[in-house]
Amino acid sequence: MNRSSETGDTQCPMAVKSDIDMMVKEEIEVYEEPLLTQDIEVSVKQEWETNQCDKSFPSNTLLIRHQRTHIEEAPYHCNQCDKAFLQNSRIIRHQGTHTRDNLYQCHRDVKAFSHKDDLIKHQRTQTGDIPYQYNQCNKYFSCNSALIKHQRRHSGDNPYQSKQCDKTFSDKCVLIKHKRTHTEEKLFQCNHCDKAFSLKSDLIKHLRSHTGEKSYQCNHCDKAFSQNSHLISHQKSHNGDKPYQCKQCDKAFSHNSHLIIHHRAHTREKPYHCNQCDKAFSHNGHLIRHHMTHIGKKPFQCNQCDKAFSQNSHLISHLKTHNGEKSYQCKLCDKAFVHNSHRISHQKTHSGDKPYQCNQCDKAFLLNSNRIRHQQTHTGEKPLQCNHCDKAFSWKSDLIKHQRSHTGEKPYQCNQCDKAFSQNSNLIRHQQTHTVGKPCRRVAW
Repeated sequence: MNRSSETGDTQCPMAVKSDIDMMVKEEIEVYEEPLLTQDIEVSVKQEWETNQCDKSFPSNTLLIRHQRTHIEEAPYHCNQCDKAFLQNSRIIRHQGTHTRDNLYQCHRDVKAFSHKDDLIKHQRTQTGDIPYQYNQCNKYFSCNSALIKHQRRHSGDNPYQSKQCDKTFSDKCVLIKHKRTHTEEKLFQCNHCDKAFSLKSDLIKHLRSHTGEKSYQCNHCDKAFSQNSHLISHQKSHNGDKPYQCKQCDKAFSHNSHLIIHHRAHTREKPYHCNQCDKAFSHNGHLIRHHMTHIGKKPFQCNQCDKAFSQNSHLISHLKTHNGEKSYQCKLCDKAFVHNSHRISHQKTHSGDKPYQCNQCDKAFLLNSNRIRHQQTHTGEKPLQCNHCDKAFSWKSDLIKHQRSHTGEKPYQCNQCDKAFSQNSNLIRHQQTHTVGKPCRRVAW
């Protein structure tokens, strides 16, 4: 490598790779967390510079390491897998994952680590020790590398550029993950289902959905989470911190992602499209739930009857029909409801507001679902066919009720006597016969 005699600067000679390799062999690798720029005090001029960007370094060794981020050279290859690393210290650390030589045991739990600094970082998650502070927003971090990444969010520094597109990233790991969106490479296969992932960390998170493991415990309540990010999100519900303010209304949120999703309520944007029908959703989670209706998957089983549901929220709502809980009280009368959506629909009866207008006649409705149902009386459309007789229905709920006349199913059980009913409305009318002073109108069941 040639050093300029006039300026004393070292340029980044990308073509002279052999010189770099020679220097690499001579350097001694010692792992340590990267120092913050603001913590480095240098009494001499930082004269080691690269012509690939505007960064300069206090030593030639740091310059060599940085140059590899431009050419993506990873000269240190693991002899037990296909991974490669920019620094020798990193490959030594990685090879410990193959040998499982975990010398450093945590005294609080059964976890062990091959490197002492990994143990220290782990222990900080249990003790709450967060020694690294960023003075511009008063946030604290348990490790220096996390602080450096956070600083880039404030400075807007995105040093990692994708070669396939113009996107830039503040973290190299995110760049690596992004690259796989171009190649669609998914190396990590789940051994419980047919899903595969681009990153091992995503596979580990997914495996917890099979095992039910929730390692991250909230220290304010008894809730636990499968991912640390979910725990951090939850903990903000305890301190009430909502720094993300909507510019179009007065709502505020604890997470920027929640604000982004909320903005779609103003813009009506629905970027997540189902590839099996024409429905679209504002949230990826809603699309995932919707997909289950196509494949018929219902993993959430009621422990009081034989019903199962595709979403946990539907199971929770269903369980309330067993215990009779009505948590949602109307603010204008004494009626209460099992579901909040039912309360909202009911409250519209007080205002007389009917915002949903039929485009074929002058009728209007409180609920959009009622308008859609009504419009089928104009078209005569009945796409849902009973498989026991020749009757057809416009709505799935009507078909389900009708099919009970064939099967004799009566899922709605009175909790005060042994009677059961095929429809919930009939159960509600019957339960009034047990209530003193509220005679039940006679209904043919």
